[in-house]
Amino acid sequence: MKPKILVVDPVKSLRNILCQLIQSMGYDVLEASSGAEAIRSYQNNYPILTTMDLNMPDMNGVDIIRKIKEFDPEANIMMCSALEQRSMIIEGIHAGAKEFVSKPFHENNMKETMRKLLLV
Repeated sequence: MKPKILVVDPVKSLRNILCQLIQSMGYDVLEASSGAEAIRSYQNNYPILTTMDLNMPDMNGVDIIRKIKEFDPEANIMMCSALEQRSMIIEGIHAGAKEFVSKPFHENNMKETMRKLLLV
């Protein structure tokens, strides 16, 4: 069974792009389009990495990060969102996210960041 990576993003087309990229790296993918779904999926699957958009329909990404980190302090989370959300990015780092990749992302940058986090 391959290790799993959880992709949390409300936009299906962006989830699809990330899922294809992750699968090309040899990992299985879990998807979540809401905060509640992300938390439930994390608790049921313990993915080795979670990519988190900060703009979710039911709660903001920082709150989702906090809830996942309460459940699993060792959770490996990277934010993937627009740069204009600087204050939320800082909050996300304080909440326990380990990295940030700006949207729109470059495939090589995303892969490099994921590989770095997966080696930790």
